[in-house]
Amino acid sequence: QVQLVESGGGLVQAGGSLRLSCTASGRTFSTFVMKWVRQAPGKEREFVAAISRGGTGTLYADSVKGRFTISRDNSKNTVYLQMNSLKPEDTAVYYCACDGIFSRTVGIPAYWGQGTQVTVSS
Repeated sequence: QVQLVESGGGLVQAGGSLRLSCTASGRTFSTFVMKWVRQAPGKEREFVAAISRGGTGTLYADSVKGRFTISRDNSKNTVYLQMNSLKPEDTAVYYCACDGIFSRTVGIPAYWGQGTQVTVSS
């Protein structure tokens, strides 16, 4: 069993930055691909970014490429999402998730965090 706890969400003006963190319990963190997925009100969950087990490979949704950066520190069981040049359309609940497949899709993660709200005002 893996528990994921996100932090770092909040309210920011358009053009601003936020850094999300997701810390996992357990000793299997490095065996998972880690993903960030978001869900805006009234919309389906949307893939944002993924990082490979060792951290050398990253994937991004076209909507965030060049603005967001995913990274991980396996010694701290933590994955990060640095979000720059935020736009109002980035407003959503952001979830981290453990997955077995390195892909540019939401997929079927084995574990999900509880989510953290990001609100970008115009």
